[in-house]
Amino acid sequence: MTKTWMEAIDARSAAALASGALQPVAAEQTEMEDAGMRFIVRWVSSLAVKDAARAATPAATPAATQVAIPGGPRDPNFNPFLNPDPELTVGPIGTAHVVILNKFPLCERHLVLARRAFEEQLLPLARSDFAALAEIMMEAGGIGLYNGGTAAGASQRHKHVQWMPDTEGNASLRLFAPGLPGDLPEHGVARHPALSMQHCFVRVRCGLGVAVDVAADSLLEGFRRACDTLQLKPGADGLLPPCNLLIHDGWLLMLPRSQECFEGISISAVCFGGTLYTRQREQIESIRRVGPLQALAAVGC
Repeated sequence: MTKTWMEAIDARSAAALASGALQPVAAEQTEMEDAGMRFIVRWVSSLAVKDAARAATPAATPAATQVAIPGGPRDPNFNPFLNPDPELTVGPIGTAHVVILNKFPLCERHLVLARRAFEEQLLPLARSDFAALAEIMMEAGGIGLYNGGTAAGASQRHKHVQWMPDTEGNASLRLFAPGLPGDLPEHGVARHPALSMQHCFVRVRCGLGVAVDVAADSLLEGFRRACDTLQLKPGADGLLPPCNLLIHDGWLLMLPRSQECFEGISISAVCFGGTLYTRQREQIESIRRVGPLQALAAVGC
């Protein structure tokens, strides 16, 4: 690339905003504290309006979604990643992926890194998946996200990971830092005392300035270590049980899933980074009633 990734992403975003191809979501938010940790809960009112419009005229928007917020309508026959919208396509990355702007971004620079050839989202992540993420994270840091199947909040079958920048209000693993050992060696495994569901944190090398090959190798080994620790097994349809994965600030977090929703609220990887999203205002009170940690634990194993 002649431009940096962030320059290319910003240029494509500006053009897509001007044309209407990129449609940032509008949200109202509230903050909650649980076990000394700060959580943000957002009511994304703009997508609830889009859901209603889609239900009324389903044929009018055949290519309406990229990766919308959890709980959005899914069309099993529509694949936005095989031939992505040119207005949202930033370009190829690595040997197997393409960088696409999320049509309904939860924040600026919200990216989808999709495989160029179809592969099931449930299948275990490969080194090339981690290499694509590492190339973005080497330049800009940020958080990598993976929803391993519908039960883990995935809205598309075509294999992809997501990336968000490390900015205020975005998902982050830093809220867990006080409960994790600071001196854990690379690929060391830890649990967090505030998380009652099955999970594990693995120390990895990935982020600003870390070479892509080094990061990809470290992430792949961290992923394997997490799978072994949690006894996740590859089956005919992918990893069992389905899982979420987050990569941020030198940590890889993996959580097996038992179901997609807590009281009608779809939970995906981004929610385990401290930002939960609802499609109805009253669902905020469902989370407040039990607390964010209990809502997250309810969809775990």
